[in-house]
Amino acid sequence: MPKAADDGAVRNLRDLFAPKEHDHGGLGTILAHRVYARRSGRRGAEFVDLAVLPPGTSIGRHRHGADRETYVVLDGSGLMFRDGEHFRVGAGDVIANRPFGEHGLVNDGRGDLRLLVFEEPEAAGPHTATTASEEATA
Repeated sequence: MPKAADDGAVRNLRDLFAPKEHDHGGLGTILAHRVYARRSGRRGAEFVDLAVLPPGTSIGRHRHGADRETYVVLDGSGLMFRDGEHFRVGAGDVIANRPFGEHGLVNDGRGDLRLLVFEEPEAAGPHTATTASEEATA
């Protein structure tokens, strides 16, 4: 995936998306662009990606380490798998995937499924579990 642009230039996504075949072992080829990548030694999100899943494609089931990956569905709908459960997702849904949890997403619809994906390290030490919607309002 191409590196995030950090020179302040204005670019259009149609020129930035790159094909990503069988993402995490998924079906077909999705389009993705890394909008932001955290530099070493800095705090904050590890990365922010935009992804487009054409009909019939998927992000395969996978796990991450001690971090939380969140999917924000911008447009379209699909079937999400998270920690043993399947459920429908659509535009406006925010899905926080817990550290070490298994997750994946299939676009079983007729149109493109567009996502914003970001990953953040799990806070060190004890903490209170919150949902993505609780954090968004904090």
